[in-house]
Amino acid sequence: MSPLRMAQARLRISFFLVLVVFFSFFVRLVFVQAVNAQDRAHQAARELNQTVDLPAPRGEITDRNGNVLARSIDALDLVVDQNLIGDPKVTAELVAPIINASTTSVQSRLTGTRKFVYIAKDITPAQWLKIKEAIALSNSGKPMSKRIGGFFTERGFKRDYPGKTLSANTLGFVNSEGVGGGGIEASMNSLLSGTDGVLSYSSGKGPSIPSARQSLIPAKAGTNVRLTIDRDLQWITENAIASVAKKTRAQSVTAVLMDPTTGEILALATAPTFDPNKFNVTKPNLLKIPAIEEAYEPGSTGKVMTFAAALQEKLIGPTTIFQIPDKIKRADRIFNDHEPHPKWKLTSTGVLAKSSNVGTIKIGEKMSEETLYSYLTKFGIGQRVNMGLPGETPGIFSKVDKWSRSTAPTVAFGQGYSLTTIQATSVFATIANGGVRAVPHIFAGTSNQNGHYTPKVNDSGVRVVDEEVAKTLSVMMESVVEEGGTAPSAQIPGYRVAGKTGTANRFNDKCGCYSGYTASFIGFAPAEKPRFVMSITIQDPKGIHWGGYLGGPVFKEVISYALKSYQIAPSGKLSDPYPLDAATLKKREKIMAAAEAKD
Repeated sequence: MSPLRMAQARLRISFFLVLVVFFSFFVRLVFVQAVNAQDRAHQAARELNQTVDLPAPRGEITDRNGNVLARSIDALDLVVDQNLIGDPKVTAELVAPIINASTTSVQSRLTGTRKFVYIAKDITPAQWLKIKEAIALSNSGKPMSKRIGGFFTERGFKRDYPGKTLSANTLGFVNSEGVGGGGIEASMNSLLSGTDGVLSYSSGKGPSIPSARQSLIPAKAGTNVRLTIDRDLQWITENAIASVAKKTRAQSVTAVLMDPTTGEILALATAPTFDPNKFNVTKPNLLKIPAIEEAYEPGSTGKVMTFAAALQEKLIGPTTIFQIPDKIKRADRIFNDHEPHPKWKLTSTGVLAKSSNVGTIKIGEKMSEETLYSYLTKFGIGQRVNMGLPGETPGIFSKVDKWSRSTAPTVAFGQGYSLTTIQATSVFATIANGGVRAVPHIFAGTSNQNGHYTPKVNDSGVRVVDEEVAKTLSVMMESVVEEGGTAPSAQIPGYRVAGKTGTANRFNDKCGCYSGYTASFIGFAPAEKPRFVMSITIQDPKGIHWGGYLGGPVFKEVISYALKSYQIAPSGKLSDPYPLDAATLKKREKIMAAAEAKD
């Protein structure tokens, strides 16, 4: 072939190849711009437009005086690009001690090729500073290929409880997802949580372009919640019951301190308790709120409802005389007083002061079963208080048509039904409040980020017994804390105190049987114009298990502090107690008759 023809052949081949290349570009262009245009546009948007979530801080939880019980503080999430970690083992040994993690777990998170891996959440700014300083020190003098890099942080918030165990069971906790997992944190999660914000901006594949268009939806902080709790009263209450729990080796000790006129809960304490800052290492049973979740048979503290009903129905007076043996048979059961005794001749007040089961049964028998049932219902037995805390139980109280022949006498002295510590406290608060039952509550109101406070509107009280009946019963209850009563240890010098002890057989769910005891004391002061009602419930104490012996001193310690803290004046006049027995009553009647004759 001639040179000319060879050149023409090469030219035709070259031209053909150029056509093939141009055709390939044309096909690709059509595919990108027509066939796959939408996907390419989305990909470009993802690369050029960045979106960052802006976390919202949860609202604060405060006590009645604005003292912070729970808050959100700045926290950082530590993140790493695994591709920039030269030696995961060395790096883990450097970082792990700073974030209080094991070297092995950190090393596993550093190893791989992922560009975004969480190493630790909720580290403090101080920890991040230490990490940067440690890395800088380690990198000093090393060649670029040997240096540690790839660490960065995401800003967020961490839930903090400055009082640690203070009010822990009431407050609850916030889980790793930022959701309330117990107590107020759970029941008011929607109020407290706020709304996260979003920042969107345009950028290249490098640093953000300063002039790029931005779109900001700011985060909206959660609403602040104010409780009726008094931080100082809560602290002293928790300390007092912790001592009893330790001394008695009890399963639990619960205390409630309430203002009887408003129903406000001033302290709600449990021992043992937990630290919500470390909820993830806490035993599940310690996360509960026993005051509303744990129902028990009250025992003798329940007798006050039987006395209130009999007084209201005018079936007894404070000095009505009863013959009291130490045991009595009703239906197929024999009921005993707490210890053997010769036949007593007691007044109604004496029956209450000595906490006689037999005497209370006789008083209960003066009314029908339906009447007894109706009064306990009026006091709130068998009904939820609805305090706005999770897990509340109404207790157990069967209707009259399901009672056996021995149920009424059992109910009369405080067994055969179950209630919670909150319900029991409410019963005594009703008597202290002149016969009106104020609804117990712990939620005071809310405030927004501008400080505007909105108080909660609470239900009005419901009258259960007449004011005169409540006053009479209150004076009768003062004999319980006097010498000859079951709780002289609850006396407070200078103040009149009314109360009642309780020691009941305790039902054990594990065996489905009765084992151990529930000991309790509930009282109020000053008795003539009550400002504070307090209940102490000790579940399964080991050794001595009398409610007056265990609960009386706790009541005295806490209420003495509360009276001084709130500057409540001492009782100006001591009460004129009702006689406890027939002999004392007769002696008083003779004295009064002689005085009238002299006049």
